[in-house]
Amino acid sequence: MTRVESNNSAGSPRQVAGNRFQEQVEVVIVTGLSGAGRGTAARVLEDLGWYVTDNLPPELFGRMVELGVSAEPPITRLALVMDVRSRFFTDDLTVVIEQLRALGVRTRVLFLEASDDVLIRRFGFARRRHPLQSESADGTLSAGIAAERIRLSPVKTAADLVIDTTELSIHQLHRKMEEAYGGGAPAALQLTVQSFGFKYGVPLDADMVLDVRFLPNPHWIPELREHSGQDTVVSEYVLSRPGAADYLSTCRHLVDLTTNGYRQEGKRYMTVAVGCTGGKHRSVAIAEALGEAIGGESDGSADVVRIVHRDLGRE
Repeated sequence: MTRVESNNSAGSPRQVAGNRFQEQVEVVIVTGLSGAGRGTAARVLEDLGWYVTDNLPPELFGRMVELGVSAEPPITRLALVMDVRSRFFTDDLTVVIEQLRALGVRTRVLFLEASDDVLIRRFGFARRRHPLQSESADGTLSAGIAAERIRLSPVKTAADLVIDTTELSIHQLHRKMEEAYGGGAPAALQLTVQSFGFKYGVPLDADMVLDVRFLPNPHWIPELREHSGQDTVVSEYVLSRPGAADYLSTCRHLVDLTTNGYRQEGKRYMTVAVGCTGGKHRSVAIAEALGEAIGGESDGSADVVRIVHRDLGRE
């Protein structure tokens, strides 16, 4: 829990110890038909901890892997997103993949596709032209899709995994990606518990807002006024008030229910904002207690819990 106040041709990477990288490196090449969900797949891979780069020519794949391994800390899970605009040749892509695999880089190809009618509908919603539409004989969207299918047919044949997104929702695609590239574990859900003062405004990025102004305010107790909710004397006072324990328990249960739902929907970030009048005493004490309760259990609803005090120390 965190509390906050040399360049070779055709992608020949650095070779170490008998054509092996010092780190175990994984590369997934994400490609497929325009409108089939490459962007969504890229965002899922980012949530799963992959470093994602878009439209890199195959000839530079090896160089990218080399730079990643040389970084500090090393980048050992790299996703390369490619589409038909890259104007790559299938043979070149195949050669680069073989070179990476020969160096011990686990290299996989993900191909995304969908039916013509679904692709046409998606392009209509997005009000975008197909990248090959202007090159087709009659300049129609259908002709552009057909041309792309032909051009990418060898890539699809060579793919390790083909996902048809015709009938998939974004959340279903997310789950399929997790199964294939999540390493056997779901992506970490990052929960931020943030205290704030209502007089300074509600945090705009809050997914859930808790109001603890019903609790007695330590500001009106002279010996507590200069302390904050991080101090034991204030925390004990706030948490011992009638209703505080029940409220904290209810909030914990509500956060558990919400984060479980977020996981099912493929969401990976949540901010719980806890507010009192000035953001110094009650909200800080409750935010600390809530964050500790969630982050302190091994089977908690969140994998990463951050406690942030936005207005602490503000006059």
